[in-house]
Amino acid sequence: MKFIFANNYYYLRGGSERVFFDEMEMLEKDRHEVIPFARVFEKNFQSKYSNFFAPPIEYEDVSLPRKISAAIKLMYSFDSKHCFLKLLENFKPDIIHAHNIYGRLTTSILDVAYTKKIPVVMTLHDYKLICPSYLMLANNKVCESCEGKKFYYSVIKRCHKDSFLPSMVYFMESFINRVFKKYIRAVKYFICPSKFSLSKHAKYGISEEKLVHIPNFINADDFNPNYNSGKYILFVGRLSKEKGVLTLLKAVKGLNVPVKIVGEGSMRAKYEGYVKENKISNVIFDGYKSGDDLKNLFRNATFMVVPSEWYENAPMTILESFAYGKPVIGSDIGGIPEMVRHGETGLLFEMGNAQDLKAKIKEMLQSPSRITEMGQKARKIVEEEYNAELHYQRLKEVYEMACS
Repeated sequence: MKFIFANNYYYLRGGSERVFFDEMEMLEKDRHEVIPFARVFEKNFQSKYSNFFAPPIEYEDVSLPRKISAAIKLMYSFDSKHCFLKLLENFKPDIIHAHNIYGRLTTSILDVAYTKKIPVVMTLHDYKLICPSYLMLANNKVCESCEGKKFYYSVIKRCHKDSFLPSMVYFMESFINRVFKKYIRAVKYFICPSKFSLSKHAKYGISEEKLVHIPNFINADDFNPNYNSGKYILFVGRLSKEKGVLTLLKAVKGLNVPVKIVGEGSMRAKYEGYVKENKISNVIFDGYKSGDDLKNLFRNATFMVVPSEWYENAPMTILESFAYGKPVIGSDIGGIPEMVRHGETGLLFEMGNAQDLKAKIKEMLQSPSRITEMGQKARKIVEEEYNAELHYQRLKEVYEMACS
């Protein structure tokens, strides 16, 4: 079969891109032809199809008319539509698999697929279909005000970047797509990486007949586990409010164990300031890491903490930690409890509760043998339930249903 995989970015920007690239590789190994489509970015990986990619959108340090033009392109992109049409006419795919397309490629490419009668499946990495700001957060708290198609609350609450204009742009994009059923009419099936995501989208009106649960996967053979007691607690992720880093910093104050914070983000300076002001001496900010550096950080950790304070879908970092034989302490929100089995592969704590997190960290540290047992169990679960073969089988079933 011939596939087109569409995603805003053609580089490893986050967990969703990791899934995007891994699924393409999976199909190519099974001798399918896979053609990527994305926007042009400097960080993009090389591709022989990049001449078909949509041109970049310039919206920083430009004049007001160009900013208005960029805002329109973020809602509905005619240049993406033109480039995608050219790609379809040249390669005539059997099926299209869309990942994150809002705000860059936009639903304009779905219109092309619908007109050409090419089946589409789409992976829902977040909540854009039911929340204009896609995180279901307002004022740094979980928000469900848009239930019942009340997208205007995203403007009232200034959900995107705490700013009126960006929130208005995101509202208009979601409103137009909802009214004209851009996603619903073009997409045959929506793939939800967590049961939580599936139930939340169903609650907000997406037909359950279109929703399919397929967990993310990881190639465990690529990870050499280390079950020995580690040297520090590890956090890996974006340094932004919804990731719960401040709760982690409060929890580890006064503990006699190093804590490594790996990642970059808009809140790094504030978190470093908080650590300094509160004389938290056991926290180390390691910045962004990848490759062997990140591998060694995982392998030498005692366990990882995922303190997210939003409806986290299905974090790839949890699967990575498990693959390295490291248990996880995670907040009890979103899809995290589906992955972290309390008392088996890690512990769960009350989201946003620093005292509860501190108690769970102390509980874990009291028994090195239990940490080892949990790590071994986590590795086994990854091998048996989150493997590539099982994921591919489920994916093929969805493709077959979409094409029938």
